[in-house]
Amino acid sequence: MANIFKQRIQSVRKKLPDRQIDALLVQIEENRRYLSGFTGEDGGYDESAGVLLITADDLILATDSRYTLQAENECPDYKVFTYKKGLSRELPGIVRDLGIRRLGFEVRRMSCEQFELIHKHLKEEDVTVDLAGTKDIVEELRIIKDEAEIEAMRKAVGIAENALSELLNYLSPDMSEIDAAWAIEKSMRQSGAQSVSFPVIVAAGKNAALPHAIPGNRAIQKGEPVLFDWGAKLDGYCSDTSRTILLGRPDTQFERIFNAVYDAQQKAIAAIRPGAFTGDIDAIARETLKEKELDAYFGHGLGHGVGLAIHEQPSLSPVPERNVEIKEGMVFTVEPGVYISDWGGIRLENMVVVRKEGPEILNQLNVRM
Repeated sequence: MANIFKQRIQSVRKKLPDRQIDALLVQIEENRRYLSGFTGEDGGYDESAGVLLITADDLILATDSRYTLQAENECPDYKVFTYKKGLSRELPGIVRDLGIRRLGFEVRRMSCEQFELIHKHLKEEDVTVDLAGTKDIVEELRIIKDEAEIEAMRKAVGIAENALSELLNYLSPDMSEIDAAWAIEKSMRQSGAQSVSFPVIVAAGKNAALPHAIPGNRAIQKGEPVLFDWGAKLDGYCSDTSRTILLGRPDTQFERIFNAVYDAQQKAIAAIRPGAFTGDIDAIARETLKEKELDAYFGHGLGHGVGLAIHEQPSLSPVPERNVEIKEGMVFTVEPGVYISDWGGIRLENMVVVRKEGPEILNQLNVRM
């Protein structure tokens, strides 16, 4: 087993007594990969490529026959168990064989239906075990990235930025949003991305007022904002970037809003350092927009963590419960935006690594396009 997985597993094992459990059932896809290297992907929320079962002494990767060989090849130090009747029906036997008395599970992934089925089959098999919901056992580890993780995201950012740069060489009025989005996705995949981090967003004119707009057949026109939000996934790690451009000469409204968003982003990034708090960084951006009387048009959080998942901890937002201390090795986006329903929107987004001396921006593509 690679040393990195040994270290991560050991960190999880140290947490088990504190959570008063003697085993952890890992169902979240990103957590599963983080602890084992298993690259199987869940087909949907109710379809799983497998689970990990971690105790003080045992490592089990339980999956079905579609993934058995893959699991054995990718995770040689895990004992691979192939279930034929479904996890919920066969889990009681595994629990009994390992002598587990209190099994922790990830509440963000376990459905009520699956919980009820597991409980039912435990009772039918006369297996006595307490099921204990847990949160953030693995996520608390994932929030700090090592250099290999950061390098994977740096490369993913580069692939994504090259894709937009290529598109801008021939982007012209009358190209549709959906054609522009497909051009970006195609370029990223041809450049080595395993997939997109999320569906590419290209939103022109009034559509740019929708932070998560879906590209359509609307043609891009001169003189209107065009918002791009896109990312590549490489070696399991995501990138996430936003840029806003305008074809033709910008008018005073575009310039005023763009400059305000740019200032908000730059001031927020400049304040990032270990020991600061995420809520304070969010507040800097909001205060900057408030000075320009634009804060009412900025409704979402300033940023979010990025890694194996496109949205993970930490969160940069005004929500008090999400306010956490910034630590070296965190990676997150800084993406203020202004969205005006009868005009459009502008969002600028960079990915930032927290270093001891301050912020490192992973992006190379100029914010001022």
